[in-house]
Amino acid sequence: MTAEKLLLDSDAIRDAVDHLCEAILPDFRENPDFALLGLHKQGVPLAGRIAGYLEKKTGLRPPVGTLDITMYRDDIGLRSSLPLIRETLIPFNMENAKVILVDDVLSSGRAIRAALDAVTSFGRPARIRLAELINRGRPEYPIRADYVGVNAFDVAPEQKIVLKLAENDGLDAAVTLQWREPCADTRGE
Repeated sequence: MTAEKLLLDSDAIRDAVDHLCEAILPDFRENPDFALLGLHKQGVPLAGRIAGYLEKKTGLRPPVGTLDITMYRDDIGLRSSLPLIRETLIPFNMENAKVILVDDVLSSGRAIRAALDAVTSFGRPARIRLAELINRGRPEYPIRADYVGVNAFDVAPEQKIVLKLAENDGLDAAVTLQWREPCADTRGE
């Protein structure tokens, strides 16, 4: 059985998105030739929100792409069912590009490791940065976000943060905390 607890309500999510965008804004003003690449599923609408924010503040909108990392994950063979494969759309040349990967929660770092593998299969970017809405701390891999909306360091290792966004879930943005059974996989995304 899985229980849920509200960690951040829609107002806190909006504030975290604004904080994330404000962290990116100085770098974008200094060097507006980078693109955003949202990781499916929740990184995609976040990348769109960031692009809209930057456009509102500067008049310039960075290119936005989507990236599916499913086939690059190290746990692909451990799943009991076939994974859902989503479309990767990169409307810019990845070769020598400056890219900000956008994801929802930095947990173990496994998703970002997979994203780096996926990105390099489309070309060799000049620079890759990472924007995470929520940093839960304690990653398994030596990965850190360059831009963070909010830190959630008080979350126990056996708990998983799940982000719900209106664009994908049809409800106001909220973050819930799920408690998993001890035998469940707790590696996170």
